Amino acid sequence: MKKYEAVFILNIRKVDDEGVAFTKEFTGMLEEWGGNMVEAQTMGRKQFAREINKAKAGIYWNYVFNLDPDKVLAIRNQFRLDDRVIRLMIINYDRPEPKQAD
Repeated sequence: MKKYEAVFILNIRKVDDEGVAFTKEFTGMLEEWGGNMVEAQTMGRKQFAREINKAKAGIYWNYVFNLDPDKVLAIRNQFRLDDRVIRLMIINYDRPEPKQAD
């Protein structure tokens, strides 16, 4: 399994609870596919520089998770047609671990 980071921009009009239920659904989906959620962090509501599909703002969520590489395409396909998701980006998580002070 590889470690990935994903940023989801959720539609404010389609999500009632700031994306908490969406996060639980996404975590459950990852566990069904044999992965696990490492970190789920909300980045809050942000205004867009330009409208995206007639939306002026969105709720940003950052996820770090472990999953088989062949399942990442399935995530993209699953949420590409979901009307709650305005944008989605999944990248390899390659941040170096913080060094311990001696």
